[in-house]
Amino acid sequence: MNLFWGYDYGLLMIEAIVGCTKTENRMISSTVVDRRAVLARLASSSLGLLALHSESLFGQSPEGNRMGQSMPGLTDRSRQILQGLMGAPEFRGQIAASRVQELVQLERTDVDRLMIGLLALARTFSRPPISNYRVGAVVRGSSGGLYLGMNIEIPGHSLGFSVHGEQAALSNAFMHVEPGVAAIAVTAAPCGHCRQFMNEMAATGEFEILVENKAPCKLSSLLPMAFGPRDLGFKEGGFPVRKVGLELPHVSDDKLANAALDAATHSYAPYSESHSGLAIETKQGGVYKGSYIENAAFNPSLSPLQTALVQLIMAGEDYSAITRVVLVEIEGAKISQASVTKAVLGTIAAIDLQRFGAVRT
Repeated sequence: MNLFWGYDYGLLMIEAIVGCTKTENRMISSTVVDRRAVLARLASSSLGLLALHSESLFGQSPEGNRMGQSMPGLTDRSRQILQGLMGAPEFRGQIAASRVQELVQLERTDVDRLMIGLLALARTFSRPPISNYRVGAVVRGSSGGLYLGMNIEIPGHSLGFSVHGEQAALSNAFMHVEPGVAAIAVTAAPCGHCRQFMNEMAATGEFEILVENKAPCKLSSLLPMAFGPRDLGFKEGGFPVRKVGLELPHVSDDKLANAALDAATHSYAPYSESHSGLAIETKQGGVYKGSYIENAAFNPSLSPLQTALVQLIMAGEDYSAITRVVLVEIEGAKISQASVTKAVLGTIAAIDLQRFGAVRT
């Protein structure tokens, strides 16, 4: 039996996973939806993820009509592929280009509509204890790979430390060293904060934005007269990911410190030159890295802890599993990530931060 995904399929997806009604979902939307629950549902439900609504995803515009009117429910093989990806220990919200093409062929659809369909899955990873509003995002890299993202909120801290869904998906692509961005799908129109962040990651502004029930458009049309890297003398933005020379004096055999150093060497900090990276270790032995991602407007910048939390949550782990966190940043840099990292860790994990100072090579 096949159902069809409607405009509200994000909530329907969560209902299917946790077995609740729409009303109940809104009441528990701050609850962690564990990846294992998603896997169990995918494995046991003959419905798969659900299916697409028979109406056009983007209305009746010419652009919307090219997306087609409907898409059948996921095939058993598609569900098996997603189940296998999410069940792998190395899963961090990435779907490789080869798998994307396989899903497209199995579902007889195109990549844009597949991205829209995957938004429901991305939303299940959201952590919105303040707003109770779940956001999902899916980035398509220039390699053809897809990267999931979701919104994260930290209770008791400034709203400025929240991670928007678009930021999470783009940082996910960044942490996988994706060479560039081709498109992003999101469950609601991007806010100004996210438009500014997207403009930083793809300075040309020409990648496509897909929003539920809207015609596809270019970032440049959503952010006219944009301010970005080029206004400050830089020809490129966050992509492609570039490496800077850093080393840790007197540290050689600390696995987590070296993981944080690697994240720092791949960080994007053209304005402050305060490169930093962070690594989280969990009870299960998982290691999750986060690189600092800076923005020309400063405020939309992502700290290394924020990007690392995206990786941890996508892997299906919880804050309570965190056992050790290491921050590596340039000694004597203009800015430091230490104070905000310590403050947030005190709320979500109640553990001390270890900081190592790096030097340029």
